[in-house]
Amino acid sequence: MTTYHDHIGVGFRSPHTDYFHSEKPPLSWLEIHSENYFQPNSAARHSLQHLANDYQISCHGIGLSLGSVERVNKQHLAQLKQLVDDIQPIMVSDHLSWSENGGHYFNDLLPLPYTEEALDVFCRNVQDVQDTLKRPLLIENPSSYLKFNHSTIPEWEFLTEVQKQTDCRLLLDLNNIYVSAFNHGFDCQTYLNAINPESVDEIHLAGFTIKQLEKGDIWIDTHSHPVSDEVWNLYQAWITQHGSRHTLIEWDLDIPAPEVLLREADKANQILQTTLLHRTLQNRTLQNRTLQNREAS
Repeated sequence: MTTYHDHIGVGFRSPHTDYFHSEKPPLSWLEIHSENYFQPNSAARHSLQHLANDYQISCHGIGLSLGSVERVNKQHLAQLKQLVDDIQPIMVSDHLSWSENGGHYFNDLLPLPYTEEALDVFCRNVQDVQDTLKRPLLIENPSSYLKFNHSTIPEWEFLTEVQKQTDCRLLLDLNNIYVSAFNHGFDCQTYLNAINPESVDEIHLAGFTIKQLEKGDIWIDTHSHPVSDEVWNLYQAWITQHGSRHTLIEWDLDIPAPEVLLREADKANQILQTTLLHRTLQNRTLQNRTLQNREAS
């Protein structure tokens, strides 16, 4: 049986409920979509409470709509707080996006115009959530397929400024960076170099879909395929440079058998363990050389 590093987790989805309850794969944590568990007396909430006996839980939201001009919906935030107080998750996260306007909710995480005005609104809403939850919120970088002509701030600078102004934490989705880099024509490393690694608490890994259109291909963050080799390479390079973080495998559409999901977790686990061992050996070598130089002098 695989021995997983404590930082390796998977996104928990309802088709896998029976498997996780009966087989109890030896992961240390699972990530849920918060809104699916808002009702305190629902079967889903009771199932989650049982899972919480065996796994640490992370609450990943898709409905706070932090980029909306209106303040965060009070009922939504109250339900999130009740869930967080009940489950005591290791992390609570949401997205650099918006999905509500004037009481109308959209079934997508929509991109922001990256302007000073949008930055003020986003930071205000993040601070409202953190003040209510009494804990830092993790903000995830989005995947996007269009951008606003009147944006004045690169996404990576906007996200960095949100973190500085609110003291939130970051959820670095490497697949989203890879997808958006293709769609908008920037370099992944430009994005990653702008992110303070000390602000990153979690990494997401997932698969994407290539859609062919008349005017060219577009890459879509569908979470319906295995992680691409290129995203695995980004992950290995990042943790080689910055060390381990909570790492999640996401798979939301065309959900496979749990064994397939766990094979992706196995890959992340192997990369993480091998990379950390290599870092440890390198550090020991450097320490030994330093010691030898001191003795020689």
